[in-house]
Amino acid sequence: MMNSSGAAILARDLTVRRGDRTVLRGLDFAVPRGQITGLLGPSGCGKSTLMRSVVGTQAQVTGTLDVLGHPAGHATLRSRVGYVTQSPSVYEDLTVRQNLDYFAAVLDPGRARRAAREETVARALNDVALVSHADSLAGRLSGGQLNRVSLAVALLGAPELLVLDEPTVGLDPVLRRDLWELFHWIATQRAATILVSSHVMDEAERCHRLLLMRDGEILADDTPDALRTRTDSENVEQAFLHLVDEANALQESAR
Repeated sequence: MMNSSGAAILARDLTVRRGDRTVLRGLDFAVPRGQITGLLGPSGCGKSTLMRSVVGTQAQVTGTLDVLGHPAGHATLRSRVGYVTQSPSVYEDLTVRQNLDYFAAVLDPGRARRAAREETVARALNDVALVSHADSLAGRLSGGQLNRVSLAVALLGAPELLVLDEPTVGLDPVLRRDLWELFHWIATQRAATILVSSHVMDEAERCHRLLLMRDGEILADDTPDALRTRTDSENVEQAFLHLVDEANALQESAR
C-alpha cells in the first residue's frame, strides 16, 4: 500500500452491511492525491457501494473512511467532491446550459452571484468540450455526450476529488477513449484526484494506480506495472485472474 500521508482517501477496516449480508469486508486502502485510481472488478463485487461510502451516501458503514482529511460525508466536502453516478443525473427536457445553470445555482445560490455562475458554467462546458451543444436538449444527446454533461455538473464546483461510477459503460471504443483522454486532462490540468470504477479490464491500463476488487474484498492495491510484474502477466486482466486463482486456492486450503 502507498504511503497514506499523501492520500486523498484513506480507509481502515471499512465494512458495509446490508441486512444480514456483508457487502464490503474490512477494507484497508489509500487513494493518492493527483492521480487516477481505477476501481476494477466484476459487476456485483461492491464497487458502487464503496463509491457511495466515499461520497457519504451509503448507510451501515463502519470502520474509518477519511476523504480529503475529513470523515466521508462531512459537510465541508460538499463542494470539494464531485460524484458521477452510473446513470446520467441530468434533466433531459432542459438544454445542457440550463442543466448546468440549475446545478450551479444549487451549489452557489443568490442572484448577486449570477455573473460568477455564468463563468463557472462556461468553464465546465469548455472542460468537457460541449460548447457547441450548450443549447441542445439533453434528451437528444448521444450516450457519450450525456455522460459529458453529467461530468460537467460534477466539475462545477472545481472539485479536488472526482468519483466516477462506471462512466464509460455501454459506450463504443471511440467514446471510451475520448472520455479517458478527458479524465487524464482533468487530473493533469485541474490537479484533481479521480477514483473511477469499471468492470472493463483494459481500462485498468489507463490508470496510475489500481484497486482490484472481488466479492467485497480488495485483492490488490498497486500500480498496473507492479501488478503485471508480481503475477508475471502480460496485462492487468491476466493479473486479476491470477489473483483470483490465488484467493480461491487460499480459501480451499483453509477449509
